Amino acid sequence: MELLFGLATLIGLWLLGEALAQWLSLPIPGSVLGMAALFLFLLLRGGEPKAITVASDGLLKYLALLFVPAGVGVMVYGDDLLAAWLPATVAVVVATLVTLAVSAAVMALAMRLGARR
Repeated sequence: MELLFGLATLIGLWLLGEALAQWLSLPIPGSVLGMAALFLFLLLRGGEPKAITVASDGLLKYLALLFVPAGVGVMVYGDDLLAAWLPATVAVVVATLVTLAVSAAVMALAMRLGARR
């Protein structure tokens, strides 16, 4: 029963994010808004409910399956990727560096805020 409740909660928050993105015409994907809603829910609750933990653990077992479409895309569009290897490589490297910098800044801010408390 916990698995079902956890999945329903996760799907409900995802749908809430999708609805907000459509309703407010935001340029942010609904799944990202749903993840932010999940974060706020967990923050306000002060921890994670067992039902969400059970559902998340069940989904993480199959995380590798989410990489199958990307692998198929590389196989199908491999020639196109080889033709545009330089812009693709630059885009991946720049995106990775920006992600690392933003993650480090957020972590530093979180640590400073945590130290104040």
